[in-house]
Amino acid sequence: MRQGQELFATRQIHVDETALPRGNETILLVEDEQMVREVAARGLRSQGYSVIEAIDGPEALALVRENGNRGVDLLFTDVVMPTMSGWVLASRMEAAMPGIKVLFMSGYSEEVIGRRRLNDCGATLLQKPFTPWELAWRVRAVLES
Repeated sequence: MRQGQELFATRQIHVDETALPRGNETILLVEDEQMVREVAARGLRSQGYSVIEAIDGPEALALVRENGNRGVDLLFTDVVMPTMSGWVLASRMEAAMPGIKVLFMSGYSEEVIGRRRLNDCGATLLQKPFTPWELAWRVRAVLES
């Protein structure tokens, strides 16, 4: 191994979780990919949030109905999912819980999912893959908006 390559081979990036914004709100996390959902939920919980997990829109709506349409501060949902898109889910959640904050995530670019649609509904998009830092700061920004 040449000099310099060794540094890059052994270098690790650590996130100081104490420097990230924290919260105590409840987040409804809707993601059909289990690994993405688990990593995001773990990151959010480490920052103090309560997280309710759902694999798709129908399950998310059922969980909200069971809770009497209250208690969720932020819907954090994938845009493209089987059964029901994040757009439809957000629309139904906003009808049931006026004022709920919404944060979309997607592996597709804004151009593909519709930049105009994001702008028209005032939505925020977090591009996948995202870092714990990006997740923590974007969630906090949307909750405080």
